[in-house]
Amino acid sequence: MGLLENMQSETVSRLSLREPLTAAPSATVRQAVEIMREKNLGCIFVVDENRKPLGEFTEAMLVQILRENPAAMDEPLEQHAAKHWPWVKLTDPISDVLDSLETKNVRFLCVVDDLGQVVGLTGQKGLMEYIAEHFPGQVTVQRIGGQPYPLEREGA
Repeated sequence: MGLLENMQSETVSRLSLREPLTAAPSATVRQAVEIMREKNLGCIFVVDENRKPLGEFTEAMLVQILRENPAAMDEPLEQHAAKHWPWVKLTDPISDVLDSLETKNVRFLCVVDDLGQVVGLTGQKGLMEYIAEHFPGQVTVQRIGGQPYPLEREGA
């Protein structure tokens, strides 16, 4: 099968999911930003006591808060999180990830299980890793910060 067929038949559970960052609705924006900075991730999900998502907060939202009202950093995160954001289920086809990234113009997608609980995070990185696995001979993946060329000559 080709890439398109695989993306339509394989589920999101096949992707390498990242650990999602979560916070309680009562956490402050400042606390959420500290968690995001510590984990080097650009979004965090507001979840209830059952890990069901209530909202999403991103770096872009932080920039807007700092521009409009820096005092909002000490307000509850729930007041500033998006109430509607794209998400996918573990059982959805991988093609849904691509569709959401393109049509919603986002970098991250919340992944939920059949109970609606947050179980992971995927997005541009997860999708690119999947494509690189599909074409191992054609895609060369280089770590960020790596050398694009050898520092010394190889061979004899």
